[in-house]
Amino acid sequence: MNEWVVVALLGIIEGITEFLPVSSTGHMLIAEQWLPYRQTDTFLVVIQSGAVAAVVLVFKDRLTQLLSGWREAPARDYLLKLGAAFLVTAAGGLVLKKLNFELPQTAMPVGVATLVGGVLFLAVERWLRGRAASDNVTWRMAALIGAAQLVAAVFPGTSRSGATILIALAMGLSRTVAIEFSFLLGVPTLLAAGALKGVSYLRHPGGEVVHGSLLALGLLLSALTAFASVTWLLRYVRSHTFEGFGWYRIVLGVVVLLLAWWP
Repeated sequence: MNEWVVVALLGIIEGITEFLPVSSTGHMLIAEQWLPYRQTDTFLVVIQSGAVAAVVLVFKDRLTQLLSGWREAPARDYLLKLGAAFLVTAAGGLVLKKLNFELPQTAMPVGVATLVGGVLFLAVERWLRGRAASDNVTWRMAALIGAAQLVAAVFPGTSRSGATILIALAMGLSRTVAIEFSFLLGVPTLLAAGALKGVSYLRHPGGEVVHGSLLALGLLLSALTAFASVTWLLRYVRSHTFEGFGWYRIVLGVVVLLLAWWP
């Protein structure tokens, strides 16, 4: 299989799964079992920026409203809570770096995290039945959503969007507002991760070789497919719960675990 085709497939998978609560890491692991070329960690992190660009485009009206109206209390309050959530994540990330935390290199933890996340989505959705949801993000919610991003960073397979949406729902936030806050928080978070990885590569490239043309293709396809998946999800949650994603994660987790156990 041509390397351009491999990069195209990875860009599409990244774009579809990055903001859906289904574990992009789990999907990448499955893809790598069948694809003949394995891309570098730098490539996989940097193409996330394409998905981020798509989210900015989808939420451009909301972002314009927030940024142009920052002097007004509601917009300023929302922006400050986004900033607080990001600072919680950033501070926790610095602590993890100081502790020399390293991600597990095997598929087993990814499969377990994906499976557990699916069960939790089913449990939370069933617990929420008949309960009123709020459209107001509190400071406590913002802090815990920021902490949820750290959980996703420590346990690959958890899914950043999955963890943040799950904790937001559990704290009583409505599905549409939970998605909006989670996705907007993902913009600085993923951009920061991509920038740090890019700077690290430039300073210490080691044995990694990142081809600019392949990276551009991955970024473009990641952006296009992320735009489609995020737009679809926003329509989907208006009349559906996240239970379907819970069942999907359970199946995906089982598949990843089987691949980990397969001789």
